[in-house]
Amino acid sequence: MSGPAKGTRDLTQAPIASALLLFAIPTLLSNILQSLNGSINAIWVGRFLGTQALAATANANIIMFLMFSVVFGFGMASTVVIGQSVGRRDMEAARRAFGSAIGFCSMLGIGVATAGWVGAPALLRLLATPAGAYDMALVYLRVIFIAMPASLLGLMIMMGLRGAGDARTPLIFMIVSVTIDLVLNPVLILGLGPVPAFGIAGSAAATAAAGFVSLIGVIAYIYAKDLPLRLRGSELRWLWPAPDQLRILAAKGLPMGLQMIVMSASGLVMIGLVNREGLLVTAAYGAAQQIWTYLQMPAMAMGAAVSAMAAQNVGAGRWDRIGRITGYGLGYQLAITGTMIGVILLFHEALLALFLGSNRAAIDAAWNMQTMVTWSFLLFGCTMILFGVMRANGVVVKPLLILIFTLFGVRLGFYHLAYPLLGADALWLSFPAGSVTSLALASAVYLHGGWRKAKLIAPVHAEECRETVNSEAEPAGRIAPAG
Repeated sequence: MSGPAKGTRDLTQAPIASALLLFAIPTLLSNILQSLNGSINAIWVGRFLGTQALAATANANIIMFLMFSVVFGFGMASTVVIGQSVGRRDMEAARRAFGSAIGFCSMLGIGVATAGWVGAPALLRLLATPAGAYDMALVYLRVIFIAMPASLLGLMIMMGLRGAGDARTPLIFMIVSVTIDLVLNPVLILGLGPVPAFGIAGSAAATAAAGFVSLIGVIAYIYAKDLPLRLRGSELRWLWPAPDQLRILAAKGLPMGLQMIVMSASGLVMIGLVNREGLLVTAAYGAAQQIWTYLQMPAMAMGAAVSAMAAQNVGAGRWDRIGRITGYGLGYQLAITGTMIGVILLFHEALLALFLGSNRAAIDAAWNMQTMVTWSFLLFGCTMILFGVMRANGVVVKPLLILIFTLFGVRLGFYHLAYPLLGADALWLSFPAGSVTSLALASAVYLHGGWRKAKLIAPVHAEECRETVNSEAEPAGRIAPAG
């Protein structure tokens, strides 16, 4: 077997323990940066433009999230072929998959941008955007739609690089994007120096500029460093997606994109139930949810790492390493998440005060939620590791069905049955109820072993007839905690 291509990280021969950790850390940092960026941008808008502007961005962000969910699923599907191709040392197949994903995403981005600009008013009306926030939301959303092709393409490129075992380059350009966004937001909102004040359009323009600069930068970097996924000469024809590649994107990408939407929808349902408990409980839940958002990130990052590593090993036929990859992934996730839980519980007063100030009643309510919910993220993380390994061989429907059943059937069922007895505590205890069930079901599917036989017909060359596929990571960035 020939050695790994220059610029790829060989995850089939390297020691599992160190390689897995070194791959997961940059992905975790990228996720944290993305969420911090969203939080800080919300602070800029809220402080400088007021609550109506903040409501406007919230409504627009719902639409953005749905777009990114779909594209993220397609991106994970493209890393399926990239990861296994790299594991087989077949860089031509990896470039072909990468080219098809980039071409498809480019066309999708342009279509979304065009439809979004025209349909933005109807979308906002569909969301029942408050009248006071409608005009600002429309301006914000239309600027964001202009930037959508660059944002979606940048996301696809970074996911493709991770599929080849490169987590460092996406981190570099996530730092570039976040830095530009954070600097330009106050400048364009307020009109500092010679720059005129653009208000809420300035916030959207800052995000757009960050996306375009980061995209140009990562493309230039790929060619300057001659990374293995770059396309040259006749390879550029692969930018026109082939039918077999489109089948993979649809068959594997849509279920994975739906997972993000299901998790987000579950979070929205929970917020609706929390709102019934009154303003104090809603404020406390909002503060707790901010903390839970970061608490679930180790599971997402480690899920990405085990999926990428498992993908390459499946491609190389190294099934003897899959069980150990799963074991190390579970161990790291438990250690990192457990440490974070300890820190959060130890310093809960100071952390909650960041969001709730000196409101003693709200802090006490949030602490009550923390004691019931926080530990369940250990179970949630284990589920994400098992899902990540199974998706590495193309198994995506069963994880989706498990999520739907546990997030809606189990969690809501527990709430409705227990509420007469427990009151609002039924909401918080529904989190561990869902986590226990999802881990039990995921473990049963994983231990049964049938997922190891999954295959997807996806010829990469005319002479080839079959190719197994795998998926990359869990959604990164800011999503509603799944519990």
